[in-house]
Amino acid sequence: MRVALLVTCINDAMYPDTGKAVVTLLRRLGVEVDFPTAQTCCAQPMVNTGYLDEAVPVVRTFVDAFAGYDAIVTPSGSCAGSARHQHSIVARRSGDPGLVAAVAETGPRTYELSEFLVDVLGVTDVGAYFPHRVTYHPTCHSLRMLGVGDRPRQLLEKVRGLTLVDLPQAEECCGFGGTFAVKNADTSVAMGSDKARHVRETGAEMVVAGDNSCLMHIGGLLSRERSGVRTVHLAEILAATEDTESRSDGPAVGARAGDRA
Repeated sequence: MRVALLVTCINDAMYPDTGKAVVTLLRRLGVEVDFPTAQTCCAQPMVNTGYLDEAVPVVRTFVDAFAGYDAIVTPSGSCAGSARHQHSIVARRSGDPGLVAAVAETGPRTYELSEFLVDVLGVTDVGAYFPHRVTYHPTCHSLRMLGVGDRPRQLLEKVRGLTLVDLPQAEECCGFGGTFAVKNADTSVAMGSDKARHVRETGAEMVVAGDNSCLMHIGGLLSRERSGVRTVHLAEILAATEDTESRSDGPAVGARAGDRA
C-alpha cells in the first residue's frame, strides 16, 4: 500500500511534532509513508470564505501532489473533510473534466488519522503508553462532516496508562472555525470560553483532539486563564511509548498549543 502524509498547513508552520508523530506511529505499525514535497494547502480556507475560483489551482496542486497513492492520511478532520467533500465542488465549478476525475480519485482515498487506523489498518491498540489524565474534544469537521464517531475514543481507550474522562457538552463547537474566529471574534471567544470551562471541570491534565487548529484556540484560552491544562494532538499520544516517556521530564509528546498561543 502506498501511503502519503498530508501534514496540513498549521502543522507544517506551527506543530511539526504532530506530523512527525504520524510518521512514527505508522512506521511502528509497519506502514511506510511518503511525504510529497509538492503539497501545499488543502484549499479549505478559500472554500470556507467563498473564494471558490481561487481554490481551483490549489485543488489542482493537491491532486497532482497526491496522485497515485492508495491512501492519503492526515492528522486533521477539517483537511480530510475538505479533500473528501469540498474538492468535488471546486472541481465541478472549474469546468475541467480532468480535475473532476482527479478529485474523484484522491477524495475517497483521503483519511483522517483515526479513520485510517481503525477502518483501513483494522487496529485500535497501537502499542501506545501515555500515563496521564486526558479528556477528548471531538472537532466539528471530524464529527459532522466525516462522521468519525467513536474511533478516536476506541484508540485512546487502548492506550496503556491513560485515564480518559468524559468532556461535558463535548459535541459543542470550540468556536474556532477558521476565519470565523477572525470575522466573529467575540462569539468565537465566548464559545471557546465555554469549551475551556468544560475542560477544566473534568480535572484532566490535558485536552486531546484530532485538529491542532481547535487545540490552538482552546489552548490559548486555557493558557490565558492560567488553568495549567495543556493540549495534545491525538497522533502524539498514539506515538508515545514507555521509551519516549522515560526520556522526558513531562509528557513524551504534546502540541502544547496553549503554551504557544
